[in-house]
Formats: sequence, structure tokens, C-alpha cells
Amino acid sequence: MIDGTAGVSGRRDADEALLDNPQALAEADPGGMLRHTASAGAQVRESAALAAEANLAVLADDGRPRAVVIAGIGTAGRTGDVLATVAGPRCPVPIIGHRSAGVPGWVGAADVVIAVSASGRSPEALGAAEAAHRRGARLVAVGAPDSQLQSIAEQARAPFIPVPRRAPARASLWALTVPVLLAARSLGLVKVNEADLAETAARLDADADRCRSAAESFVNPAKSLALGLAGSIPIVWGSSPLATVAARRFGDTLSANARYPVVTGALGEAGRGRVGLLDGVFGGLAEGERDIFADPAEDDGEGTRLRLVLLRDGGLNAEDDTDEPLAVEERRADAVQTLAERRGVRCEVVTAEGGSALERLASLIAVPDFASIYLALAHGLDPMAVPAITEMKELSNQ
Repeated sequence: MIDGTAGVSGRRDADEALLDNPQALAEADPGGMLRHTASAGAQVRESAALAAEANLAVLADDGRPRAVVIAGIGTAGRTGDVLATVAGPRCPVPIIGHRSAGVPGWVGAADVVIAVSASGRSPEALGAAEAAHRRGARLVAVGAPDSQLQSIAEQARAPFIPVPRRAPARASLWALTVPVLLAARSLGLVKVNEADLAETAARLDADADRCRSAAESFVNPAKSLALGLAGSIPIVWGSSPLATVAARRFGDTLSANARYPVVTGALGEAGRGRVGLLDGVFGGLAEGERDIFADPAEDDGEGTRLRLVLLRDGGLNAEDDTDEPLAVEERRADAVQTLAERRGVRCEVVTAEGGSALERLASLIAVPDFASIYLALAHGLDPMAVPAITEMKELSNQ
């Protein structure tokens, strides 16, 4: 019999002082999630080297595919979102994420399936790899070495990129993403060169240094973001397709690491309805009834607040074709910041930096990744161990 509260611990109110105590942070993070997250730059370099050793060139032998299916779930599934946004609107074939077992019914010999699984044993990736082989589609597999996924790839004589599992899947986004990007490059679908990878890795290293546990909250952007979100209901919107991928990634890590409910999506879609959240009982209505002279530290906790996190692409890629003019995206982002200000809803802004799409995406993901861990630690939660995940697997596998 499973105890419904087994392993559940932590505190409802965030301990802000803990974030400026490196020793206490280390003790609260026994699984080393901060360390694993700081390895993002190293993940880019290692996975690029491993992909270079795989025989990805064989993918081009049969020419351009009709479509590319990225099969995986969770963080593995996010690699398809990254590929689609880095490839951009000029990509000559559709890139389709598939997050359930098997593959879409139309997949055949004209298509490519990239099966991704950090463990190399997720049913979704294994089912997709087997189905791709059975239907004669070109297959690429990315996952842990000496795994079931590798065995299927070997049976299909398909390229396999062995990614050592050095961290939980949700802290391995870059280790899984780089092989997917390089496989797509071999197919002629995306322009990612060695300089882009090097600059992205350097950006991730620099952000890891800025967000290190020894850096105090007033100079550490991740700690500041975590403290700004503490006790709130976060809304994370991306101003562009690229920023929206980062927004959804932040939603993943806030939910899994900090156990916070979160609303994520594209700012363009939010403007058609979800922006109304700013007017609601957790937004403008709650803020309008609050005593502006009250001490925030003495808040009784009854009035949960919205916090808006806006990820802005920054208009740094004006030469590319886009679904919407960058000026429209920028005006929309300015408008939602103004709306939040008028309603008293605090808005945190993270703006992309870097020359390539991949580096800009990394700059929008790195700080929020760390923020989700700091928020978990402030609540006394172990970001590595999520009892509900383990319990659900036990219940589902009975």
C-alpha cells in the first residue's frame, strides 16, 4: 500500500534568507540539481563531439525527407520544439513533435523519425523507433548508451548518438537537443555551425556563473527571479515563437522542480483571451483590494498574486522571415507590460541575447532553469526527488 504523503516535505512559505547561504543551499540540494544545471555548456560540447562520431552523413543519402518526426516525451519532446524554432519558417519540410507511442499513421519511407529518450527506455521513443523501422522510415536515435533504444537502432542499422545520462532528464535538455539539431543539419534542414554551438556553450557557461549559488540575490538574476515568483501564480509568455519555446520550458521546470502551477504560452495567443487573467481574482481584483501601505512581509497569505514573466526575443534577428513582423511582437510585449503595470501585477522581463537563434534561445532558458531550482530550495523542496512522479509510475505500472 502506498502512503499518499510518503516523501512529501517542504514549507509553504519561501525562506528567502536560505538563498544567500551557499552551505545551506548545498545541504538542501543533495542530488546536485544546481550542479547539473550548471553543466549545460559542457553538455553542448560533449553531445556535439558524440554526434560527430556517429554516422549522421548517411541520413542525406536518400535526399530531403518529406517530414521529420521528433518522438519523445517530457524534456525529450522539447527537443523537437527547439529544432522547429531554430530551423525557423524557412525550413523546407515540416518538423512534427510526437509525444505518444508509435508514429503518426502517415509516416513511411519518405520520412525521418528521430527518437529521443534520456534513459533510452521510454515507451514513447521505443515505440516510435520500432514503428519507424517497420515502416521503412529513416531512423535516428538519441539516448543512453547500452539501452533498449540503442538495440533497436542497431537492429535497424540506424545512426545512434549515445548520450551518457549524467543528470535527470529535465536537467539534460542540451545534451539531448544538440544531437537532434546536428541530425537535422545532415538532412539540410537547419543551419547550425560549430561557431553557433561554441557561442551557445559559452553563453550557458556565463549564465551559470552569474547564477552560481555563491552569488548573492541582488546580483544573481536567477535568485531574484525566484524571489519575485515566491508565493505567486506565475504566467510565462513568450513574445515570439523562439521565446515561446523558452516559456514552455520554464513552465516544465517550475512544475517539476518547484511544484508551482503555471500558465505558459505565446503572447500573441494570450492577447486573444488569456491576457484577461490580469483582470481576474488573482490579478487586478486582488491587487486593487490590497493596502498599498501594508508591509509585504506581513501578508497573511490569503491573497495569492499573479506574477507575469515576459520572455522577449529582443528583435535581434530582423533579417529572417518571421510569421509576424518583429515590430508587432515588440509592440505587443510593450502593451502587456503596460497592462500589468496598470493592474499592479509585477512583471519580470528576460530579454534574449546573442547572434544566432540557438544562442538567443539559450539565453532565455538558462536563468529561468536556475530560478526554478532556487524557488524549490527556498520552499524546502528537493528539486531532484519528486515523490509524485515516482508514485505515479508505481501506480501506472501495477
